[in-house]
Amino acid sequence: MEIWRHFKKLDWILIVTTLFLVGIGILSIYSSSLAKGDFLNFKKQIIFFGIGFFLMFALSFFDWRTLRDDPYFILTLYIISLLALIGLFFFAPEIRGVKAWYKLGPISIDPIEFTKIVLIILLAKYFSTRHVEMYRLKHILVSGFYVLFPAGLIFLQPDLGSVLILITLWLGILIISGISLGQFLILILFFIFIFILAWNFVVMDYQKERLISFIQPHLADPLKIGWSQNQAKIAIGSGGIFGQGIGQGSQTQYGFLPEPQTDFIFAALAEETGLIGVSVLLFLFSILIWRILKITFLAQANFPRLFASGFTILLISQIFIHIGMNLGMIPVIGIPLPLISYGGSSLLTTFIGLGILQSLKTH
Repeated sequence: MEIWRHFKKLDWILIVTTLFLVGIGILSIYSSSLAKGDFLNFKKQIIFFGIGFFLMFALSFFDWRTLRDDPYFILTLYIISLLALIGLFFFAPEIRGVKAWYKLGPISIDPIEFTKIVLIILLAKYFSTRHVEMYRLKHILVSGFYVLFPAGLIFLQPDLGSVLILITLWLGILIISGISLGQFLILILFFIFIFILAWNFVVMDYQKERLISFIQPHLADPLKIGWSQNQAKIAIGSGGIFGQGIGQGSQTQYGFLPEPQTDFIFAALAEETGLIGVSVLLFLFSILIWRILKITFLAQANFPRLFASGFTILLISQIFIHIGMNLGMIPVIGIPLPLISYGGSSLLTTFIGLGILQSLKTH
């Protein structure tokens, strides 16, 4: 009886919407696997989905107050995240110039994805008891240091996209917590200063080429830096209204579109399902965000409100950046499309976040 009452409290609109989104992603991964006849990623994504779905339901029974009331548990999660990021430099293989994944047989584990959720929990805990003191610079600096350590480790991999997500997440939670306009402008100036230093002494040449090709696309070599986004735009444009059909996209099936299962899965979907498919995808994402915002607005305490807000910021920023990359509006920085792109770590992390949200609603 207790379990039945618990299930009735769950946000089933959010759950069904999530199922549809994951289904679209799995269908697209299957389609892009047809040309090579390699369905390993397709099969792994189904397994990741099963594990993630179970985690979401399991976490819905978890009392979120344990997170709020146990700072040592949160600190332990944070330290584990930092150690996992440090370990990448020693134990992770270099893939396309980046050390970002632990390899366990056919499975890759990306600790960056789990670090994002840990930071949301940590920042929600930190600001939940200090929001009335946001006028004090101390709290901005302390919270910034919490983000600085993982962001610095991720930057050294190098993974500029994930660093951008972490900074966006931090700034978003700061704004929601009540930072003043003056403090916000000072932070922006600080980041501009840091960017200038990084551009001159840290950012690698290939990263500079990506940014320059975005700002001045006519200078980009269409066979090198500009290739990916040019092919993505061709794929999106060729989709038309109804699309070329699942398994029929020329750019996707003939290998012109790079990374159709990860970085450019939006372009692959647009090519094969057209404007109608893209509209359905965006509609489903809108419902997902709406249901999370509803949990945010109904929250009776600061911690659940800040966690739900942080998770919303995480999803929206990743959706915006991924689609922007595919449309050529943003440089290619390797951000997955939540619930859609292939990747076990990203999918499991999103389900963990959704499970905590369900816990916020049911307890």
